[in-house]
Amino acid sequence: MSSQVVLNEKKNLKLKSNAIQQFLAFASLIVLVIFFSLASPNFFQFENIIGILLSTSVIGILALGATFIIITSGIDLSVGTVMTLCSVMTGVFISSMGLPIIVGVIGGILTGALAGYIAGLVIAKMEIPPFIATLAMMMIAKGLALVISGAAPIYFTEYPAFTKIAMGNIIPGIPNAVIIFFLMAIIGAILLNKTVIGRYTFAIGSNEESTRLSGVNVNKWKIIIYVIAGIFTGVAGLVMASRLNSAQPALGQGYELEAIAAVVIGGTSLSGGKGTILGTVIGALIMSVLTNGLRILSVPQEWQTVVVGAVILVAVYADVMRNKKSK
Repeated sequence: MSSQVVLNEKKNLKLKSNAIQQFLAFASLIVLVIFFSLASPNFFQFENIIGILLSTSVIGILALGATFIIITSGIDLSVGTVMTLCSVMTGVFISSMGLPIIVGVIGGILTGALAGYIAGLVIAKMEIPPFIATLAMMMIAKGLALVISGAAPIYFTEYPAFTKIAMGNIIPGIPNAVIIFFLMAIIGAILLNKTVIGRYTFAIGSNEESTRLSGVNVNKWKIIIYVIAGIFTGVAGLVMASRLNSAQPALGQGYELEAIAAVVIGGTSLSGGKGTILGTVIGALIMSVLTNGLRILSVPQEWQTVVVGAVILVAVYADVMRNKKSK
């Protein structure tokens, strides 16, 4: 059997596995929607559905960026606090420095790109494990957000156009934040499936050493991947600041766990080499539907946390079992 035939078979198996995982994730989402709709008449109302989509937007955008990193078998624990730092820098550029809104928006997104570049550089060049490197970046970003803002919120009350970035309605009845989320998902899908960036993302996650031996500059592409994830984080920070009409420097920690959970629930393997943007979108929606449904049923906050933690545990266990079967 030729090597090309073997490669084609592996590709077909990978596509089949992704399709099955996406189907299971989507089926789980439908089951949750049906359950909460039957449990409470308030769940399946237009206002609540829009609320679910709105709450998904920030976590979803963070998860889209995290998908690229996790496919490379890496991890990013800094996305929550880097998102906050991006919000704070946007506030500094617009409110404190008086720069045009578009300049502040670009500056905030570039802050995320810079954080991703630094994290990628530390991981690729210094060979520090992603867990440790991004844990350090998480603490640095958290500290910088507090220092730069003076530990006080930065408000955008004098800039009503800024609030419309997330809460305006280009499409009547649908907040712009939801549209931004789906636009970022389309961009992520194109990058992952139709560009050289996506090919190298999967290659690095599948077998980094073989990819390096084939002549690919793995370090360069790792840095690029972390920069891309940083841009997604910057956009999430923009949406968060616009939604709240303020940059909250103490906000952000804990978001990284929800983002990673959404990615894993959507079928991206923590061992790398497998994942889809569509799966991540479904995973983010599952997290939001679950949280919203439990809240509508008046489940105490502490038990909501327990349930979400259990769901994450089940998702990771399913990932472990899939990896065992594929070996």
